[in-house]
Amino acid sequence: MHVPVLYTEVLEALQPKPGGAFIDATLGGAGHASAILQASGPDGRLLGTDADIAAVARCTERLREFGSRAIVRQSWLNETPTLATELGFTKVDGVLMDLGLSSFQLDEAERGFSFMREGPLDMRFDNTKGMSAADWVNAADMPSMAQALRDYGDVANPMRVAEAIYKARPLKTTHDLRQAVLSIARMGRGSRINPATLVFQALRIVVNDELRRLSEAVPKYIDLLKSGGRLAIISFHSLEDGIVKRSFRDAAESESAQFGFGDAQAVREAKVHILTKKPIQPTEAESRDNPRARSARLRVVQRI
Repeated sequence: MHVPVLYTEVLEALQPKPGGAFIDATLGGAGHASAILQASGPDGRLLGTDADIAAVARCTERLREFGSRAIVRQSWLNETPTLATELGFTKVDGVLMDLGLSSFQLDEAERGFSFMREGPLDMRFDNTKGMSAADWVNAADMPSMAQALRDYGDVANPMRVAEAIYKARPLKTTHDLRQAVLSIARMGRGSRINPATLVFQALRIVVNDELRRLSEAVPKYIDLLKSGGRLAIISFHSLEDGIVKRSFRDAAESESAQFGFGDAQAVREAKVHILTKKPIQPTEAESRDNPRARSARLRVVQRI
């Protein structure tokens, strides 16, 4: 069973009300989407999208009880704004992006997201197209691999790890990759993070082009918000959170310029107010009950 992260906090952030229009751009298990639809009844609408075909099928069934109020489609989060416009979801009341992997993805060995379960080294959100993690890791040269491990996983000694992976090729399964990493990288005393975690994170980001998609998506969703509408984003590592923080800051700043001898004139108006000066984090109770929530960070802005 997928447990939505920061469930209460998301509802408090988006404040769904009857008649509202909402977008959940990362449906996952549809826990947040279901809560938003319940709170916005009897006539609130929600467009829910996910890049994962399996998630789309699962969420379509889960949200069936809401009838035409819930529209579910397959779409990458940076492509959903175009789809939303086509479906009439413009000037929306709220948008949610939960950037974490769902429990379904982590627990299904055939998806290849977790080193704890042996399966094909895939890691694609949309596993019907594109290059799998195995395809990428078996084709990449060592410098490219080391750069990805450093930039997207903050892996210590990325060149050594890249060399170990390179020498172990061809890699076909999650077990193959895990063994290659653990052959030269061990958990430090007192560390809670298995070194394979960071390597798997880096490859997943590369395969799904996650950071580019996120950077491209945030301004688009801000433009979809009506006055007073809110955008809430849950991130799970510093790279995601950094992109969200910078994007929100840029949208919250106005810019002025001096023209000739006249007074300064605004050349860019601020679009949002930042409602979370510091990100909202899970309570100790939630982190204890749902360890996967520990690293979650929620940031929220409101359209001016």
